[in-house]
Amino acid sequence: MIVTLVLLALLQAPPPAETPAAPADPVAPAAVPAPTGDYEVGPGDVIEVAVYGNDDLSRIPTVQTNGSISLPLLGEVQVAGLTIAEVQRKITNLLEKDYLVKPQVEVKVKDYNSQYVSVVGEVNSPGRKPLRGRTRLIDLLSEGGGFKPTASGEVMITRTDGEFEGGQKAITVRITRSASPSMQDLVNLEVQLKNGDIITAFPKSFVTVDGEVNRPGRYAIESDLTVTGAISLAGGFTRFGSNGVKLRRTDPRDGKVTIIEVDLKDVRNGKKPDVPLLPNDVISVSRRVF
Repeated sequence: MIVTLVLLALLQAPPPAETPAAPADPVAPAAVPAPTGDYEVGPGDVIEVAVYGNDDLSRIPTVQTNGSISLPLLGEVQVAGLTIAEVQRKITNLLEKDYLVKPQVEVKVKDYNSQYVSVVGEVNSPGRKPLRGRTRLIDLLSEGGGFKPTASGEVMITRTDGEFEGGQKAITVRITRSASPSMQDLVNLEVQLKNGDIITAFPKSFVTVDGEVNRPGRYAIESDLTVTGAISLAGGFTRFGSNGVKLRRTDPRDGKVTIIEVDLKDVRNGKKPDVPLLPNDVISVSRRVF
């Protein structure tokens, strides 16, 4: 339920048919997720070490570039690469070995300064964001203030250190604008992020519908928009509209123009597939000859 509510906050308003004249108010970010015990400490992190009943041994050290912290009695303790739970266990064991009987130690991260991801593109608050333990895509998008009105809902995660399962260096997920998000939307938002990941939120792409439709103009491509879907967005045919539709497609690589003829009657009767649209396609509905 919480994930669903955050998704609706990220994409709460249905997109207008044309590019909005002014940006909408930023969406308030969701609460930052609580860190987990599997966060790996690194240089620059500031941690809190509390030794209960021995306040003189408690400290708030910064992890040095050599990966160590300095603590009373123990001197330098190597912690870089260890999880919070492992750091806590290590300090407890060292104190118990030579100094204290059954010490009670708690370790927490005060400032996260060693692991970051970058959020760029169509979000309200782009920039470098610290990782706080097990961080998901939804956490970073929320911390980035949600999507701008110009966002398409398509997000690419580029992994600079390592690979995703399957060997890919980058994956693309789509988050649809829906009051009832799909299971796939929710799965996409749960993608786990790693240090160095780059999250890119892409802008909307548009198609143009002209000719004998009730509302000619530019329309954003949402999900898998097809010719019939675009004509529906444009208000359908005028009373002079013909089932013979021409789709003008320009190859962005070389500028070559291709004309695709679509018979909507055949599409409606299941004889021909509906044609999925690409960015900058132009659909022209011709005038019917009586």
